[in-house]
Amino acid sequence: MDDEKLQKVLARAGYGSRREIEALIADGRVQVNGEPAKLGDRVTGSERIRCNGRLVPREKLRQDERKVLMYHKPVGEVCTRDDPEGRPTVFAALPKLGSGRWIGIGRLDLNTIGLLLFTNDGELANRLMHPSHAQEREYAVRVFGEVTDSMIRQLQQGVDLEDGLGSFDSIEPRGGEGGNQWFHVVLREGRKREVRRLWESQGVQVSRLMRVRYGPVRLPRDLPRGKWRFLNEPAVRELAAAVGLASAVPKPGRAAAPSAGRRKKPSHRRR
Repeated sequence: MDDEKLQKVLARAGYGSRREIEALIADGRVQVNGEPAKLGDRVTGSERIRCNGRLVPREKLRQDERKVLMYHKPVGEVCTRDDPEGRPTVFAALPKLGSGRWIGIGRLDLNTIGLLLFTNDGELANRLMHPSHAQEREYAVRVFGEVTDSMIRQLQQGVDLEDGLGSFDSIEPRGGEGGNQWFHVVLREGRKREVRRLWESQGVQVSRLMRVRYGPVRLPRDLPRGKWRFLNEPAVRELAAAVGLASAVPKPGRAAAPSAGRRKKPSHRRR
């Protein structure tokens, strides 16, 4: 292959997002041909590269088939690989990869359900999460309390939160009864608990929250909670194009049709 930035190659190989790889390089945990790597180093794939002391197999440095899957997260699962409290993690439900690892595209908190995306391509994950690409996130939210027109205007104009100004790009009423009303909201950033905090700033509470779309990918109505499904090849191409990435060349003989899987049974860990 032509020379590329080291962090881009390792991210694509599944060793983490580009930002995570840059942090590893800065910490001296990546070596190229026996020398500590530096930010900005470029490689062709013929080098001996070590990450966290382990040799990176040459086959992982090649541009592999780009895989993306969607997962319908249930309540009670965390979005980390390991949880010190022993709670179930979304990664335990995913299928095994032949090489590399699944990289989560954004997170959902413990009590939020809905669409999570995972990929083996760290560069794709990095771009989808980076503010410069401003991918839309759409949520279905049930709010407890009276919601007025002035509150909706304020939420779209902007609210001062502890980590800066936040707002919804759009708010669409979706019905409800009494003090429980449903809305679909869209925003373009992924700050922690931002949807909940925005509504709470108006004196109402979020009683249910579900992500239904990330960028061009919408959660299928027939995908049950706790199950995953691969995106087909056209959908992967559309997702990559949304952040300015060319399509990876699929491996010969690999089907592009969607497939689905069940969650693994949770291990009997103490909580």
